[in-house]
Parts: sequence; C-alpha cells; structure tokens
Amino acid sequence: MTKRPERHAARHPSEVRSRVGRRGFPSHPRVGLALAGGGPLGAVYELGTLAALSESLDGIDFNALDVYVGVSAGGIVAAGLANGVPPAEMCRMFVESDVHERPFDPAVLLRPALREYGRRIAALPPVLAGVLWSYLCNPFGQGLLAPLARFGRAIPTGVFDNQAIHRFLSRAFSEGGRTNDFRKLPHELYLIATDLDSGLAVQFGAPGFDDVPISLAVQASAALPGLFPPVEIGQHYYVDGALKKTLHASVALQRGVRLLLGVNPLVPYDAHVPRPSGGRPEKLVEGGLPAVLAQTFRSIIHSRMQVGMKRYETEYPHADIVLFEPNRDDAEMFFTNIFSYASRRRLAEHAYQKTRKELLERRHVLAPVLAKHGIAIRFDVLTDPGRHLVKRHARRRAPIAAKAATERLTHCLDDLGRWLELSPAGVRRAG
Repeated sequence: MTKRPERHAARHPSEVRSRVGRRGFPSHPRVGLALAGGGPLGAVYELGTLAALSESLDGIDFNALDVYVGVSAGGIVAAGLANGVPPAEMCRMFVESDVHERPFDPAVLLRPALREYGRRIAALPPVLAGVLWSYLCNPFGQGLLAPLARFGRAIPTGVFDNQAIHRFLSRAFSEGGRTNDFRKLPHELYLIATDLDSGLAVQFGAPGFDDVPISLAVQASAALPGLFPPVEIGQHYYVDGALKKTLHASVALQRGVRLLLGVNPLVPYDAHVPRPSGGRPEKLVEGGLPAVLAQTFRSIIHSRMQVGMKRYETEYPHADIVLFEPNRDDAEMFFTNIFSYASRRRLAEHAYQKTRKELLERRHVLAPVLAKHGIAIRFDVLTDPGRHLVKRHARRRAPIAAKAATERLTHCLDDLGRWLELSPAGVRRAG
C-alpha cells in the first residue's frame, strides 16, 4: 500500500460539494467520454476502439474533449487522453511495446504484493495469541469455526502489487509537457474509486480530490478487491470504482455534456450463438473457475450498466449517448490471454476493425446524432481496406482489394436507396 503525506489527503465524499465550474474551464461542457473498466484486457479493447473512432470521425479531437471519466482500467486510458496522448500512441505504448520508447508490460501487474504479505505475517502472532487465549479461557464454550474466523485478519487483502501503474504513469506524465496534476490539465478529468470504509464513490479530480496525483488516483480506481490491495491515500483506503457503477456516465452528464461517447469492453459471452465454423458451442463450465467468474462478473456489471443507461434517457433527455462495446458472441474478447504479446496485438486490431465495421453499419442511425454536435462520419476512411492499427506481415492484396471494392459498391447502393426513399419524389411515390 502507498501512504501519502497529508498534503494529498483527500476528504470524505460527504465533505465535498458538486462542482459548478473550475477556473479556465467551460461552464457548459459539450462533449464527454466515459470509459469503463475491464483490466488490461479492457484497456487494450478501449484503445483499439478509440483509435478507430479518432480516424473515422471528423470534427472531434479525442485529446480535446470537455470531460473525461475513467473507471478502473478505463482510468488509464482517460488519463492519457486528457494529457494529450493520442489513442494510436497509447496503443504502441501498451500493445506494440517493441516500437515505443516507454513501453508498459501488463506482466508487471503479476508481481506479488510482498509489502502486503509482510504486514499480514506481522499480524499473525497477535492473532494466534488471541485465539489461544480465548480457547484457554473457554475451551468448551465455542465451536471450531469461531477461533478460525479470527485468522481472517492475517489473510492478505490483495495477491498482486499494482504500484507499477502509479510509478509508470507518474514518469509518463512528468515529461513532454504533460502533468500528473488534475488542476493543471486543460480539460476536466474524473477518475472514479470507491472508499472502502464507507462504500461511497469518489471522484478524483473533483474539488477536495484534485490534489491527489493522477497516477495515484488511477492506481486506486483500478484496485480490484482480492486481486490488488486497497490503495491508501491520506487516511482513507480506496478500491476499484466499478463497485458502485460500471460506467459512471452520470459524472459527465451532470456537468452539462450534450454528447457522451462511452466504451464498455466487458459484456457477458453468449456461447449459444453458432460459430462461423458451425461447430457445437463450448460450455463455459469447461473453462473452469476463471471462466465461470469472468462470466459472472461480466453479467453483473453489464446488467447494472443497462439499468443506468435507461435511467439516463429520462434524467438527461437533452443529452445524446453513444455506446460502443463488444458483441455478445465475441469469443476473441472473452478468451484472449492479455499477457501474451501476440494476443494483445490481435485484440487491439480486433477492436479497431470491429468499431470501423460498426460505424459503417450504423452510419444511418449515428450520422444524424453526431451531426447535431458538428461531427461527421468519414465514409472514405471506413471503406479503406488498407487501414490497420498494428503492424502486420505482408499479405495478399489483390483479393482484399477486390472484396473491399465490392463492399464499397454495396454500401453506395444502400446509401442511394435510402436517399431516394427520403427525397421528395420518393415520398410522393410512397404516397
């Protein structure tokens, strides 16, 4: 656990009032971005999605949005964007680490939390003494489980050490004109964590919590209970922000955002959807406890997010919310080994291409919504077969080009048909 001096001591959420506007920031933000958690897997998927959106949308700069909200792993990406790091560069940093001068290897998150282990071992003798004394005082008046329950105090609160996130981002945000101080950012950034002792959500970056270093706030927001120890800041301990909500989109909507783009990388996997190979779908129980826990966690957070999204429609009727997430039959997203270098590259490219395809297929619905906010979809970019996020080996071009030409013609005919339906002559014919 990281203990901070009192000058970084964040106050309790009940002591902080809502923000009404920070000096130098617009009182009525226009466009916001909310990024959910999902561990290293989710961060890579979000980077692929954001890289595709950045290329395919005109009129929006993902490093110059009004409000950024990040939860857990999404906080890493949100903090980078708010600091002016483009999605493509972050992808090289976290995915293509061989071509970046300051790479981040997710494998460092598997280092044991030795300090936490030491604290719990040091607490073991007093616990053992208390158990023995209780037994000697009343050897027949308590069951076997009562004394054993006291040993829970000696169990580590986390298995792995996540201080590597804090150290890496602290260095990355201390160079190249970037900052590790919420108050010095040109745009509003909010990183959500949960106060362990109160169960309340905390918005690091809001008044009373903006003196905490951004890198430390990211570490707190991503401290998944059981996996990583709670992060100590001032006199409070913080854990993963996803304990309260999945996306925390309301943080941006409450600040007057009129267009909110959201990315949620974790959805429950539907093994009953037939695979392209036509094979019989695999039972998730065959994947053992990891697969069962992953599906359970995804189902809980996704159903909770759906409830929140429906509530936002009534509470913020003047705001447009556009959400991007994997399909329920996305086996690539569910079964990827994030600690494999090749798997990270494949997943980032998968998210990139999936988002491009989704924009193309949903353009008739999304284009009018985005146009209200001065944003246009670039059809020429979405139909370019040569666009890829990560470097790839040489491949046969002719078949790809022919297939792309056919798809582009199909899309053009589709657009022409829709235009004719909406034209005055088309309306008269329909009547």
